[in-house]
Amino acid sequence: MPALPTSNPTLADLATRLTPEGSVESMIVEILQQEEEMLEDMVWVEGNLPTGHRTTIRTGIPEPTWRRMYEGIMPTKSTTAQITDNCGMLEDYGQVDKALADLNGNTAAFRLSEDKAHVQGFAHKLSRTVAYGNEGSEPAAFTGLSPRFNSLSGAESGQNILDAGGSADCASIWLVNWAEDKVHGIVPKGSKVGLQVKDLGEQTHTHADGSMLQVYRTHYRWDAGLTVRDWRYIVRIANIDVTDLTKDAQSGADLVDLMTDAVERIHNLKGGRPAFYTNRRIRSFLRRQIKNAKNINLTLEQVAGKPVVMFDGVPVRMSDSLLLTEDEVQ
Repeated sequence: MPALPTSNPTLADLATRLTPEGSVESMIVEILQQEEEMLEDMVWVEGNLPTGHRTTIRTGIPEPTWRRMYEGIMPTKSTTAQITDNCGMLEDYGQVDKALADLNGNTAAFRLSEDKAHVQGFAHKLSRTVAYGNEGSEPAAFTGLSPRFNSLSGAESGQNILDAGGSADCASIWLVNWAEDKVHGIVPKGSKVGLQVKDLGEQTHTHADGSMLQVYRTHYRWDAGLTVRDWRYIVRIANIDVTDLTKDAQSGADLVDLMTDAVERIHNLKGGRPAFYTNRRIRSFLRRQIKNAKNINLTLEQVAGKPVVMFDGVPVRMSDSLLLTEDEVQ
């Protein structure tokens, strides 16, 4: 496997650097990013294990001591802990009737149109797992963000959970600073990054009743996981009651205030790819609340040739994988 590019590589970076422009891989990445904006920012790192990635995280910082002349001091050291994050294998098969694919004289174009639907499915499934994946309830998947930020007290990460006050029909806004030494996606050691699509060619498909037909079959696979090396680079705004939101923030969650607090709680926005993630309904109320408050925190800027909503200079991405029916975080 070629060495992965350094400096916080995204899927787009990898597709550009490791494959020719216009290749199947680069087209797949483009579709993925169109479907789920989270995948546009997410940094990817090759794991150091065949099934995932073992990371040493710092749990304590040494504190120096003031001393006077001729006095000694006790040496100190930092404290660390090792965590292992597992990857999951996401797979699917697609097939189309050969006669139908050949009907219009452009078999490749027809099959590509079918591939797009499968790629969209992978984008939504992976993004949903990044947000909610839990190996405790789905052992074959990987553990995402929500199980790591699911308690207002107890875990250290609770310091970076903002309670919006809701108790039912809840949603979240996430602020993540993606980077190789902070938060990143992982692939098993020696495997390929991103969605792999393999054309299996023409095959015979047998129905349950024994009848057969010729089909074109495609295999799709994505091995992926998530590592959170430092919880200080993630903030979750939880318990946003969707039914209580108002466009003037006179009742319900004040999204502008909460997101301002989130920016201040993140340890450092430099050295990575910071972004907010929310669903369509929440972002719609955010834009209306800012308009009614005459606040200039939200801007529309051109980034890489396309308009991007920004809050205090941080992109506000849309993710249809983020639910409007989350349980209350307590």
